[in-house]
Amino acid sequence: MIVTTADVIPGQAVQVLGLVRGNIVTSKNIGRDLMAGMKSIVGGEIVSYTQMTDEARQVAEDRMVTAAQNLGADAVVAMRFASDSIAEGTIEILAYGTAVKFA
Repeated sequence: MIVTTADVIPGQAVQVLGLVRGNIVTSKNIGRDLMAGMKSIVGGEIVSYTQMTDEARQVAEDRMVTAAQNLGADAVVAMRFASDSIAEGTIEILAYGTAVKFA
């Protein structure tokens, strides 16, 4: 499955199948919170949060790809990520794009 942020795939005529998306809502855990508190005092990257958001993005993208496969897509174009805080201590990651089939 080709996934690209580009609006087109050079040299490919496509049939648009529609919007596909995948999301996850995840929360911090106490171990991550303790480390984050320490880092906020001394500064620097909060590696545990970086890992948490990276894993969440991968899950959201995988779910989007599954949705595209269910439509019979060959690719997802114009793929984007969005994120938001749903409640205190949580984050939602949304992956979305346009599923297309090669003509």
